[in-house]
Amino acid sequence: MTTTIEAAWSALEQLTDPEIPVISLRELGILRDVRHGPDGLEVVITPTYSGCPAMGQIEDDVRSTLETAGIPARVITQLAPAWTTDWMSESGKEKLRAYGIAPPHETPARHNVVRFIAKPAQAETVPCPHCGSANTVESSHFGSTACKALYKCQDCQEPFDYFKPY
Repeated sequence: MTTTIEAAWSALEQLTDPEIPVISLRELGILRDVRHGPDGLEVVITPTYSGCPAMGQIEDDVRSTLETAGIPARVITQLAPAWTTDWMSESGKEKLRAYGIAPPHETPARHNVVRFIAKPAQAETVPCPHCGSANTVESSHFGSTACKALYKCQDCQEPFDYFKPY
């Protein structure tokens, strides 16, 4: 049974995000688990945010990859715990940077506390993934996808996405 789980992980290892083809689903933290369930093998995926339009494609890609490998499995979308950029691997963050997307900053320790008062806005320094300059500005809070913000480097003048920390 363990070999089936290992075979599934191996088959899924190189499966990339449909919106960011340089990072694998595992490096991004979307591919959460491969386990034995009551009805056979289960692959657990978690969206980067609720309503992520790529989740249908990701589920289809996971299912297709496993079918091609001859591994029967069910794909389960799990919403809790919610995905966090803390689940991204360091190698995945470096791949984002090399691709031209600023990776998310480290997030402070999370507490299960509901906050009703907004925290004061703090200017966040997002280094340019092209030239490394810290002289950048947010152009739009939403970039090519809702999980990214659009920034512009004031030094090299290049626009870039910043993967927002969650």
